[in-house]
Amino acid sequence: MEIAFLGIIAFLIILAIFDLAAGVSNDAANFLNSAVGAKAASFKVIIAVASVGIFLGAVMSNGMIDVVRNGIFNPDRFSFYDVICICMAVMVADVILLDIFNSLGLPTSTTVSMVFELLGASFAIALMKMIGDDSGLSVGDYINASKAMEVILAIFLSVGIAFVLGTVVQFLARLLFSFDYRRRMGWKIGLFGGLSCTAIIYFLLFKGLSGMSIMTPEAREWISDNTVKVLGVCLVAMTLLMQLLHSLKVNVLKVVVLLGTFSLAMAFAGNDLVNFIGVPVTGFDSYRDFAANSTGDAHTFIMHSLKGPGTIPLAFLLVAATVMIVSLCLSKKARAVVDTTVSLARQDMGMENFGSSKLARRLVRQTLRVSKWIESHTPRTVRRWVDRRLDTDEAIIEDGASFDLVRGSINLVLAGILIALGTSLQLPLSTTYVTFMVAMGSSLADRAWGRESAVFRITGVISVIGGWFLTAGAAFVGTAIIVTVMHVGGITAIIITAAIAVFLLVRNNLKKRGDGATEDSTVLFDAVMASKIPEEAWEGLKQYLRTNQLEFLSSIACLENSIAKGFLEDNAKMLRCAVNELKDRKNLLKTQRRRSMMCFHKIDPAKAIEVSTWFNLSINCQIEIAYNLMRMAETCYEHVDNNFTPLPQGEMPDALRLCSQVNELTLSAAKAVAEPVPQQIINLRRQCDGLKTELSTHTRRVYGIIRRDAADKGVSVMY
Repeated sequence: MEIAFLGIIAFLIILAIFDLAAGVSNDAANFLNSAVGAKAASFKVIIAVASVGIFLGAVMSNGMIDVVRNGIFNPDRFSFYDVICICMAVMVADVILLDIFNSLGLPTSTTVSMVFELLGASFAIALMKMIGDDSGLSVGDYINASKAMEVILAIFLSVGIAFVLGTVVQFLARLLFSFDYRRRMGWKIGLFGGLSCTAIIYFLLFKGLSGMSIMTPEAREWISDNTVKVLGVCLVAMTLLMQLLHSLKVNVLKVVVLLGTFSLAMAFAGNDLVNFIGVPVTGFDSYRDFAANSTGDAHTFIMHSLKGPGTIPLAFLLVAATVMIVSLCLSKKARAVVDTTVSLARQDMGMENFGSSKLARRLVRQTLRVSKWIESHTPRTVRRWVDRRLDTDEAIIEDGASFDLVRGSINLVLAGILIALGTSLQLPLSTTYVTFMVAMGSSLADRAWGRESAVFRITGVISVIGGWFLTAGAAFVGTAIIVTVMHVGGITAIIITAAIAVFLLVRNNLKKRGDGATEDSTVLFDAVMASKIPEEAWEGLKQYLRTNQLEFLSSIACLENSIAKGFLEDNAKMLRCAVNELKDRKNLLKTQRRRSMMCFHKIDPAKAIEVSTWFNLSINCQIEIAYNLMRMAETCYEHVDNNFTPLPQGEMPDALRLCSQVNELTLSAAKAVAEPVPQQIINLRRQCDGLKTELSTHTRRVYGIIRRDAADKGVSVMY
């Protein structure tokens, strides 16, 4: 039996590696989005700065795992077998949950997921232990409910506080610097840089260094007693240093952003590390206690040893730091999560990752009414002064950046202050929630949510926040179900559940995600939106439209083959996939139309009017093609899925020939788009006319078959 438990502990360690990779991929948005969005440096430099912070934070972490060991459940009420089931269920649920959110590109909280997973698993086992138990114990005797509620309330209250403060602080900072901040720095940049760096140091002291192993109790006490003096000295020193750097032509704002990125990454690794490896270490400690002191019965050996404090060995911390850095450097999912936050905070119009929702439309409508009321009751001189300070036309944004360095600095500094303040008050906060909501509040204050984009941005924010609540619910319910199956099914159920988890992870990570053409289209769209010269924007727009048309025709050619093959071979699965792909194609066409119209704002107005007719004809043709294919695919799928009579073998040769000609026509159209030579267009029209004639002749022949032979009437009419 001990060998089986040892194998479970080994599997927990393997899951911890997956969990570290998935967790870093998601939490990377916490400390990367401001630096990446403001383009404070190249992406490699930003990753390097964050990697150093992660390594130092992980290695110097004190590795305290009390929240996992005894913060949520009371271990002296649980047996060794109970604890192993809890640890296994939490790790399986956590890895799958984080991987799903990473695949969707949505940021979520590793702290919230771990807390609710522990809560769900311990709650389920507590209920099972109470059934048929005459001891009179209640759920409160098994679970530390007060601590769990404190964690939950603090985390979710931080959402509203971070958003409001992000809006207010960014509004004041913009009034101070305006969007044309380079002309208005002067003495203000030294003070701003000094305040920002002092706030970051405060964050490091209370959220980073104070919790690490290098800090002795005496050092922590000294910092606590002399906080005001330390911060005062830092403020003076940093203000002078930042002013000196400014006089030496160093961009102080970039220094602040990179320093903030380093501090958040360091604090993340030092404090959130327990979210990823705390559970496996708890399982390992439990196994060592069981192997050394038990009589061999895992169901009766009570885990009193978990009541005391526990630490993570240095070797584990070194391995964890290495895994986190490698994952940060190589994970494409980390970049996807960062892109979600950055796109929602973008200053200008651009690619919107989310659609429109009824709730978002209502919020925008009500906000506009409130805004008009405030504007009507504000003195005209004040409105003019504020409008001049918030004139977005003067925005200084680096090439390829989504917002300027002022906002990037505020995001990092304010998030750091809020997290440090919560730590000093012993309130556990979610780093993800605080950093994301500060970024959303600052983008709102910067008027980044214009009338053309507000409904999409708000839908995105609602989706992310909804995902957070979904995280909590899914973590609780999912882990409760998994631990119940494991606890009732024994070692066999644990092994089967582990195998299913591995299968789901492998399948999810091997799925094909997009194609090169779609990525090229996105790059071209971003280039057009970033262009400041109408002529350059026009050339980019032509290339963007051509790329979309080529990608559309190529996909249509594949879909034509799939529909024809699925119908002729009586393959319902192939037809169902074609129907689903056409639904996605319909949504993609709507998105491309919206993006193209945004691109038209970047070119010369006269040129936009001249070519708009041809653009609308083109997109309408694409929509009509997709609609016709959908009608055919749905009809064929219904026929095949109902196991109706297949097409007679005598019709197969003509059907295959006609399908081949239609497909050849589509590919010829794609070639004409790629190389627009007049003679190709003439040949293409001749090809169309010839195919129309042949289709008409063939249709009349099939009508004759229907009149003569009623046996195959259903399939012939459909054909």
